[in-house]
Amino acid sequence: MAERTIEFRTADGVVDAFFFPAAGGSGPGVLHLTDIRGNRPANRQKSEWLAAQGYSVLQPNVFYRTRKPPVFDFPFVFGEERTMTRFRELTLPLDGAAQERDAGAYVSELRKLPEVSEGPLGVLGHCFTGPMALRVAAAAPEQIGAAASFHGGGLATPDANSPHLVLPRVRAGLYFAHAENDALMPADAIAVLEAALAAWGGQYESDTYAGARHGWTVSDGPAFDAAAADRAHAKLLELFARSLR
Repeated sequence: MAERTIEFRTADGVVDAFFFPAAGGSGPGVLHLTDIRGNRPANRQKSEWLAAQGYSVLQPNVFYRTRKPPVFDFPFVFGEERTMTRFRELTLPLDGAAQERDAGAYVSELRKLPEVSEGPLGVLGHCFTGPMALRVAAAAPEQIGAAASFHGGGLATPDANSPHLVLPRVRAGLYFAHAENDALMPADAIAVLEAALAAWGGQYESDTYAGARHGWTVSDGPAFDAAAADRAHAKLLELFARSLR
């Protein structure tokens, strides 16, 4: 079945999204949360791949409060003034509280879709939305059976609202794929996260990919590493097979 576009309402506005039914017609539901560059062909290809594995995938425009895709209608150059201005426009409205409000709407919409089978849901986040995947799992613990973060930034910070502090509310199986070279999630932050995961006591894996840079699983990005991405995607399928079937 072909992908389709849908819209649905949250407490803060109307979300535009792509939906990719599972091969065979129905399967466990998965939320695919994109990186900062939003919904675009590279991310749709990943959702198509997940659908081919038997999952029904909802890819919302997580930046719906600010603009519809393309959220960057000019070349993305990290550090350049207009890129960073757009970055702030997209992320500032999407604080932890907003992410958890959205989580409820995303889960509710996924449950309504006839191609989504009964049973636990999964969520996958990238870069900026790696922490959001964890917040979704915390906001809907009865619904989310698996959550994964690929090169998530800022998962463990000194801030009082750090994403890792939601772990006590999470019941899902978790997978974290970190880049070895990532200023947004350096080794000391990974250590803080892993200590919190050990204290949490749930099922999790936390891998640091040697030589990888921030964004290495995103196929249209400058840090893309095909071999490392294949390994991370294999781990994702293991998590989903274990937790969603």
